[in-house]
Amino acid sequence: MADRGAEMQRNFSGTMAVREQHRFEVARLQRYMEAHVDGFSGTLEVEQFKGGQSCPTYRLSAGGANYVLRRKPPGKLLPSAHAVEREYRVITALADTPVPVPRTHVLCEDEDIVGTAFYIMEWVEGRVFWDPTLPDLSKPERYRIYDAMGEVMADLHKVDYEAVGLGDFGRPGQYIQRQISRWTKQYKASETETIPEMDRLIEWLPATLTAEDETCLVHGDYRLDNMIFHPTEPRVLAVLDWELATLGHPLADFTYLLMGWRLGGDLFRGVGGQDIEALGIPSEADFVAAYCRRTGRAGIDDIDWYQAYNMFRLAAILQGIMGRALDGTAASEHAAEEGKRARPMAEAAWAQVEKIAQ
Repeated sequence: MADRGAEMQRNFSGTMAVREQHRFEVARLQRYMEAHVDGFSGTLEVEQFKGGQSCPTYRLSAGGANYVLRRKPPGKLLPSAHAVEREYRVITALADTPVPVPRTHVLCEDEDIVGTAFYIMEWVEGRVFWDPTLPDLSKPERYRIYDAMGEVMADLHKVDYEAVGLGDFGRPGQYIQRQISRWTKQYKASETETIPEMDRLIEWLPATLTAEDETCLVHGDYRLDNMIFHPTEPRVLAVLDWELATLGHPLADFTYLLMGWRLGGDLFRGVGGQDIEALGIPSEADFVAAYCRRTGRAGIDDIDWYQAYNMFRLAAILQGIMGRALDGTAASEHAAEEGKRARPMAEAAWAQVEKIAQ
């Protein structure tokens, strides 16, 4: 696991030269930033982050300051995918809440600047953990990192989304039903091979869905490597990658994170199969109990169903990554490798269904 963690750190951490298909005219962006970013000065330099599978993300440096730019990828896009405009809106709205986010600078929907819509936010200095076993930390530190991750998710689900101006950020109610429909369509639109388990899930999930009666602001892709931690403290400084955020069901969001306890690093950068007690990582039961305590919930029923739903959803996302890898628009050079996980993820989802039936 340590070797794989080191490999992930090499593959996904840090920056690289901008990939050929993601290049743009730097001078044009510089002129735009001079006009629209307060305090901007100096000569602009651009690098691309290695991590991320969806939206190309860049580190911008000028005048001793650093910024981050996220843009839609070039080429033909799936409907409603890569919604950087929504991402900018939710990050901006959360600025004065307990949920830590980067400060935003500007949203640009003029495609003449870098070729697609983009936004610019502050650079947050800190740690990103790609290996969920946290091999470089002590046992007590690992526990506190996981606990901080759970605490921030609870804070997110308690945000008064209407008070921060996000009352129209999605449709209240029937979130999971709409997600199943959406990701079924997305999966079909980017299908490159027949995966029998996905076809079964597409039939089974809507037929077994129970009534939904809760709505909150959800992240949609909340996990350890989508946040920046303080350089030395077990404290979250910024939650990243909000492009799937909307108004949704808190348990759908929470159990997506919980997949990390069911799946191993080969599928989800999870800790499934690891001796988490020896590592100091909270058990699934303890992590669930802490979330319930923080959000005032008595408990969570049907966790296995939620796991099947989330693994199906992730399989559809992975299939989309594979589709972009094949047509050359993927944000990461490791996209094809990520996309190959669609089939085993669908198989893992169906295994949850079979667990319910036992």
